[in-house]
Amino acid sequence: MKMALLGPIAWRTPPLHYGPWELVTSLLAEGLVARGIDVTLFATLDSVTTATLAGVVPAGYEGNDDLDGRVWEAIHVSNVLARSGEFDLIHNHLDWLPLAFSAHCAAPMLTTIHGFSGANILPAYRRANSHFVSISDSDRSPDLDYLATVHHGVDVAGLPFQADGGDDLILFGRIHPDKGTDLAIEIARRAGRRLVICGIVQDRAFFEERVEPLIDGERVVYLGSVGPGERGAILGSGAALLHPIRFAEPFGLSVVESMICGTPVIAYRKGSMPEVVDEGVTGRLVASVDEAVAAVEGIASLDRAACSARARDRFSADRMVDEYLAIYRKIIS
Repeated sequence: MKMALLGPIAWRTPPLHYGPWELVTSLLAEGLVARGIDVTLFATLDSVTTATLAGVVPAGYEGNDDLDGRVWEAIHVSNVLARSGEFDLIHNHLDWLPLAFSAHCAAPMLTTIHGFSGANILPAYRRANSHFVSISDSDRSPDLDYLATVHHGVDVAGLPFQADGGDDLILFGRIHPDKGTDLAIEIARRAGRRLVICGIVQDRAFFEERVEPLIDGERVVYLGSVGPGERGAILGSGAALLHPIRFAEPFGLSVVESMICGTPVIAYRKGSMPEVVDEGVTGRLVASVDEAVAAVEGIASLDRAACSARARDRFSADRMVDEYLAIYRKIIS
């Protein structure tokens, strides 16, 4: 089997800090290579992989004013399609743009839909010559047919279990109204706990108006964007991870990473959360600030070892790679 992974190019693969799509693509590439699959990863040229690296853009366009993401994504996709006849299968992790030109792909295409960026992009999916995989059952569109749902996997070896989590509450993810950063601050205040926030600022106005004035370095601490080397230690140091989302979360990598470290999650019951969080084992599902505060008060009753064991069983990268391999073989056969 000769595989091409069409990766995103917003960030390096794997990302140094933020970049969930790049992270999943990296874990899949490394897992496939470890199983003896011939893999070419199309990504930024500064990416690090045991697969064969191919690409055209020197580095991720996010945070780089010299690179126009629209232009470089088009060039990136064109490069992959021009070489598509070399492969048995193209696995697309770049959302809708490759689908608009999928009729020109010389190999079967599989697209993992990491989340829809808006209803207006659905025409590209409906017209595409591609198979589809969802990352959660909740994130499926009724307009599309899917081969399977494959939950993301994570590097469990890089997320050590911590039996004692301390009293702090943790918030991990991009700072944006969708992620409920302001709600987490209110939950922590009412629960009488310190809140540690990690993540990139995606909505600057929201950060400056609703978050930054409340960061005092004592009760509300902001650590900025945190890289892979620090994630495990920070996630494992909390009593709970707060995930008070305002949108239908397609999956939630930080939720899974926290649970693997032994830190249970208190999440709003939206999107994939009922699918990802095992109520009473890996966390609590709530619908309001009041319910979240009550959940914080009782979170110590959850067994951290059981939380970690359940998450490791459900969300390892090895499990994800195995499920994708079965899909690849089904398509090729």
